[in-house]
Amino acid sequence: MFETLEDIEKEYKDLNNELSQPKVIANHELFQKLAKRHSEIARLAQLYIEYKQIEQEILENEQLKKDEHDPELNEMINEELESLHEREDKLKNSIQELLNPEDPRNKKNIIVEIRAGAGGEEAALFVSDLYRMYSRFAERNHWKVEVMNSNPTGIGGLKEIIFGISGKNVYGSLKQESGVHRVQRIPVTEAGGRIHTSTVTVAILPEAEEIEMEIDPNDLKIDRYRSTGPGGQSVNTTDSAVRITHIPTGMVVTCQDEKSQHKNKAKALKILRARLLDRLHQEQDKEIGQQRKKQVGTGDRSERIRTYNFPQNRVTDHRINTNFHNLEDILDGNLFEIIQNFKDKI
Repeated sequence: MFETLEDIEKEYKDLNNELSQPKVIANHELFQKLAKRHSEIARLAQLYIEYKQIEQEILENEQLKKDEHDPELNEMINEELESLHEREDKLKNSIQELLNPEDPRNKKNIIVEIRAGAGGEEAALFVSDLYRMYSRFAERNHWKVEVMNSNPTGIGGLKEIIFGISGKNVYGSLKQESGVHRVQRIPVTEAGGRIHTSTVTVAILPEAEEIEMEIDPNDLKIDRYRSTGPGGQSVNTTDSAVRITHIPTGMVVTCQDEKSQHKNKAKALKILRARLLDRLHQEQDKEIGQQRKKQVGTGDRSERIRTYNFPQNRVTDHRINTNFHNLEDILDGNLFEIIQNFKDKI
């Protein structure tokens, strides 16, 4: 970090010098270009210069404290050092915020998509477990959960579930959950008691507002059909289910959980907007290479991020090589420690 700051300070001082040169002032295009860059780094450079001044004052006061034997004067030096350390901490936090600006999407609500991968019925059962885990975590944070679409199996599992979570800083809290989650346990359907390994994929999408992701109605193919599966007496007797196909991308979204066709359509459009915005962000990140140097893993959803090992009561986050021995507590929604550990190490 300090090497970067030294470079920024040098560039800032060089720009101060260049912007005062008559030949630069006379060149309007060059002056505008240098002035723009100056404004981009000025705040950070000034904070770092002030930070170094505070550091120097701390060193001088500590040296003075070593050389001084007057108790009263030493007390005054201690008070000054305490004040300087407080300013030092505030400056360091401000500098870090400017170097690593907060993702503007962190405050957004999210759409969560959980799907069974390898493992058949056991994977579908784990989809249900993860849905409960995130629902309980949302409950602990006083967030709201709304199911948008689900595809249940015969013995209580879910081939797929899509749901929204709304509240304070939801995306910032759960965005690192995207990826492949692996479970190792003895399935309820396994008579021989052998441990099976199954996988489930989780996608965390920031919810997109209509103004952020406008969709041309002409790009949509909307099909209406009769809902299937459990869900009340009117579900199987009316054409309330909706399937929306986004023609340019080929994305397909279906919703059938609501009895109202209009509600299913609204939910499907919300999911589609979130997917399209997420796709746009991924393309932008790829184009400009915005991968943080300290990021753990690639963030790709095809990457295995976590293993839930029931026989050993262990959850392993592979991105940070950390084990947690409270599997039942985690599956009951206590994700605070595992999320904080991830954030501290990236």
